[in-house]
Amino acid sequence: MTALTDRLDALWEKVRPFPVPEYRPDTPKIGGTGPLDPHLPPTAPTLGAAALSSEASSAVQETLASLTQNDDAKRGQYWHAMGRAKYGEHWRFADQLTTLWAASTLLQPSAYLEIGVCRARSAAIVASVRPQCAIYGFDLWVPDYAGGPNPGPEFVREELSRVGHQGTLVLESGDSRETLPAFLLGHPDLFFDVITVDGVKSVAGVASDYANALPRLKIGGIVVTDDLMLFPILRRIWNRVIERDDRYVNWEFRDAGFGVAAAVRVA
Repeated sequence: MTALTDRLDALWEKVRPFPVPEYRPDTPKIGGTGPLDPHLPPTAPTLGAAALSSEASSAVQETLASLTQNDDAKRGQYWHAMGRAKYGEHWRFADQLTTLWAASTLLQPSAYLEIGVCRARSAAIVASVRPQCAIYGFDLWVPDYAGGPNPGPEFVREELSRVGHQGTLVLESGDSRETLPAFLLGHPDLFFDVITVDGVKSVAGVASDYANALPRLKIGGIVVTDDLMLFPILRRIWNRVIERDDRYVNWEFRDAGFGVAAAVRVA
């Protein structure tokens, strides 16, 4: 089975070519300025333990409750509440929101990049942990995205104000395959502590987002993606771009929910 899988992977890469990140030698590290601020990235199990913690679950519930309510927000709160009520201290569950809480808590980011903002729930988690963090969001603002309203940038600004965000907020509208490289070209010294790739669910779209964004992830930074169970092709791209690259250590949770993956850049 392994040999067959390897052959299929090789064939897939030939018939579905896509761009790969071109990393920069001048990429800064998180920490490393002295003995009181060492360069010590979290291990993948550390990130996973934080994402699966009851503290993460509680923080996500609290943040979702502070945002404008819709079915998705209510569903997220209900899921965490029911799991903890039924299984108590043994409850272990992770999604994009608990993973972003973990990444933000461990790194205390100064700059966060999000591709696929929608109603800003993910950005709100980061802002709730680190209100001073500069947030850069890129979205098409497709109406009725995934069957629900997608109100746009002004709504996002209001949502982040609900969780006390105080940092810079930049929201770019349009196809991230065009807007993100154009923006980064104009900001050559901008690097990010945490990146979420949650935009268009196509091979070309996701691969382009990784190719554009990952060279700007600081060493010691964390990249997050989700929907691995809903869109299996995302898992294959993640495997090629992240898991096979020694620059990263990888963590995933696919036992329930939509499936989430995160990686720490260590080199």
